Amino acid sequence: MTIDIKDMMVIDALELSKWDRDFVVMLQKGGVKCVHACVGLWENARETLTKVAEWHRFFADHNDLVMAVKTGEDIATAKRIGKLGIILGAQNTSALEDELGLVSVFNQLGVKIMQLTYNNQNLVGSSCYEETDPGLSRYGKNVIAEMNRVGMVIDLSHVGNKTSLDTLALSSRPVAITHANPDWIYPTKRNKSEEILTALRDNKGVLGVCAYPHLINGAGTTLEEFCDMIARTADFMGIDHIGIGTDLTHNMSVDFLAWMRMGRWTHEIEYGAGSKENPGWPDWPEWFQTPLDFPNIVQGLSARGMTFDEISKIMGGNWYRFFDEGFKAQKELVTCVSLT
Repeated sequence: MTIDIKDMMVIDALELSKWDRDFVVMLQKGGVKCVHACVGLWENARETLTKVAEWHRFFADHNDLVMAVKTGEDIATAKRIGKLGIILGAQNTSALEDELGLVSVFNQLGVKIMQLTYNNQNLVGSSCYEETDPGLSRYGKNVIAEMNRVGMVIDLSHVGNKTSLDTLALSSRPVAITHANPDWIYPTKRNKSEEILTALRDNKGVLGVCAYPHLINGAGTTLEEFCDMIARTADFMGIDHIGIGTDLTHNMSVDFLAWMRMGRWTHEIEYGAGSKENPGWPDWPEWFQTPLDFPNIVQGLSARGMTFDEISKIMGGNWYRFFDEGFKAQKELVTCVSLT
């Protein structure tokens, strides 16, 4: 049975692609209604402000096609009027530097999702690539409380095991893993353990299953294998805790790849584009090359035996429910962790 994607609330919980007008049109033709777009990886506060300003200009220049999303109602409005809703988010808390008040500042500017760490230890906690993970810092615990207060969603996608478990235990609100997979299906440091996904489920959070080649079996992964992973993950976590977070890197440059992997913390001679540690962008599976291929996932899940309602939840219904609640500010000030 062929299922039409056009009426679904399709949300991609992470895109790292090159944003231009053609890409927006491609997303819309693929049936996507809302996307979480990355505004920063290693950038400090000043640099992130520039990235946010560029996005504000993008919203103005392409107002006929896109709109900024700060609330769940914005997502629904974008779908209703035929525009692509875009949620701004950072894949690191480097933008906060050591100033807790910047959580509220960036939230007001429309940065509604923030990943606690990227691929290194930072002032908040540890990444999945560190040899040891001491967990959330004292500052990190304050950041969690402040993000909960203002309605900024916490993302644990690249975050280390202990820091993730600390966050899931401390956060008063549901937490997201916008782009990762179960590590018992695809073993890699970036994918997540049963322990973390159990805690995420108990936290009422959502996992965005990811098509990025390094988080599956590379370009040779079949659509059937990918959809089988989704079904097995849904069986483990429950259908209400699964979404899509492709981490698509459409038309991204090799220079950006070097920045993504190197930042400012290593040397180009070792990690530069084309080196052994930085071999270039991976090839994507033939069934997911561009946003035009989102319907393939729908048909793959249908072929796997999922119902229309189940597929609708996975393709974006769960993210819509999660963001609708998660973007709301708390009415009362959350008590932060004492630094004394």
